[in-house]
Amino acid sequence: MTWRGSTTVQDRMFAALPYLLPLFYSLPFGGSLFSQFPLLQIIFLPLTPLIFIERTIPFAGLIIFFVLYLAVVRNERIIHFIRFNTMQAILLDILLVLCSFAMSILARGLGENFLMETLSNVIFLGTLAACGYSMVQSLLGRYAEIPTLSEAVYAQVR
Repeated sequence: MTWRGSTTVQDRMFAALPYLLPLFYSLPFGGSLFSQFPLLQIIFLPLTPLIFIERTIPFAGLIIFFVLYLAVVRNERIIHFIRFNTMQAILLDILLVLCSFAMSILARGLGENFLMETLSNVIFLGTLAACGYSMVQSLLGRYAEIPTLSEAVYAQVR
């Protein structure tokens, strides 16, 4: 097991890739922003293969989750840097699922209004900022420290 050793360019790229998953799951929250700013959609062109996989393979999201968790995070032969970033991306994804549940419950009570649109935009932009920051830090070979979330990741990844 490699613990916080130096990382190669290939390791850095593999560490940044899992953050595409929470970006993909944040897309429904950005619907109103996409309609107001169509150029924002250009940022999400790298997600096209994930969109194709999600639409063609049943339960693709669940399969990808378990593959990343069992084959990467729990595999101690993979360097800590990649496992840390993969687990952090998984936790971001879990947070998005919880936000989605909360938003569906709120939508039943409040309906579609300005508050719901604002909450969706905040979730989308927060995810975009967290994933963007984490991807840049990963490509630079640094650990992306997101308060509270990174502490949970350190507890999971030894």
